[in-house]
Amino acid sequence: MLFVKTDELKYGMRIAKPIYNKSGVLLYERNTRLTLQGIESVKNFGLLGLYILEPAEPVPPMTEEDIDFERFQTMAVFSVREELDSLIAGREPKNINRLADAINTNYGRLDHKITFNQNLRSSTDYIYKHVINVAILCSLISSQLHYSPSEQRELVLAALMHDIGKLMLPNKVKEKYDDYDTNDLIIVRKFQSDGLGLIRPELGIDSGVRRIIAQIHKMEYGDGKIDDGKILKSSKVLKVANLFDSMTSMKLSGDTVSEIAAVKYLLVNRDEFDEEIVGALVKSINILVPGVCVELSNKEKALVISENKQNLLRPVVLSFSTNQVYDLSNNGVYRRCQISDIMKTMDNRIKVDKETLNEYMNKR
Repeated sequence: MLFVKTDELKYGMRIAKPIYNKSGVLLYERNTRLTLQGIESVKNFGLLGLYILEPAEPVPPMTEEDIDFERFQTMAVFSVREELDSLIAGREPKNINRLADAINTNYGRLDHKITFNQNLRSSTDYIYKHVINVAILCSLISSQLHYSPSEQRELVLAALMHDIGKLMLPNKVKEKYDDYDTNDLIIVRKFQSDGLGLIRPELGIDSGVRRIIAQIHKMEYGDGKIDDGKILKSSKVLKVANLFDSMTSMKLSGDTVSEIAAVKYLLVNRDEFDEEIVGALVKSINILVPGVCVELSNKEKALVISENKQNLLRPVVLSFSTNQVYDLSNNGVYRRCQISDIMKTMDNRIKVDKETLNEYMNKR
């Protein structure tokens, strides 16, 4: 699979990921060969480029849920762009409550984990895609924490609006995504404060939403710490979701980390990130599930064959090179061998070796 910039797309190339319009209507299915008209459409959509299948490459597997997730992401990004742009213009965001409710309807009441696929971002659409993903993560986590519908809505609304100030940043700062130096942080703090000023009750936004956003800004950019007893649980959820998406998002700068690396960071920094909330995140998304290929600390590559629901980092894996099974829940085995990282495809999808997994499971 190759990432090809829009200006370098050629007639006849096969696309690896579906393309939708803002209403969620499928425009181009996977494995569709690009026409000259299709290339012009891609340019008009403002896309940086497309993932293209190599000549003999088969279409990568995607479940119906994966496809629905990407469709919803696309629709939601178009929607949140209109709502945040209205706020910046001083107008009431008329459909933002409807968007928050749609997110909670789709992801705030699930009884199973989902595969949280990331999307490629540029400086022009990073914030819109970021806040949608953070809102989805907040919805998933809050469901695990048994939030009421009204609490979920308030949290998801805060997630959708928490980075509005960054939309007004100078381009030279915006293009750094979240990799700011000390001088950048002064600028970001100022614009985030201006953004908070746009979120006013007279525009139909509840004061509870503003309070969550004010706290997350204080934790990220403020001087000094907030008394832990005064920090809302929703602010802590937003903080975890915000960092997880920032770390795992696909950016042109190429500094993406895997979900397992992000979770390790959250778990290690327990003084900063609530352990219960991180646990709720882990219970919400597929990370080290059967079929996932991983790299081990002993330099071997292996296949996860059994998930550990008590401890994400300690599943049962099968080594590709030795055909040896490592049960990482065993302390002796874990001292000798741990999971270093997840193996990923170019578009940041988890590599899944279903044939090897099925072959092994049939022999057990």
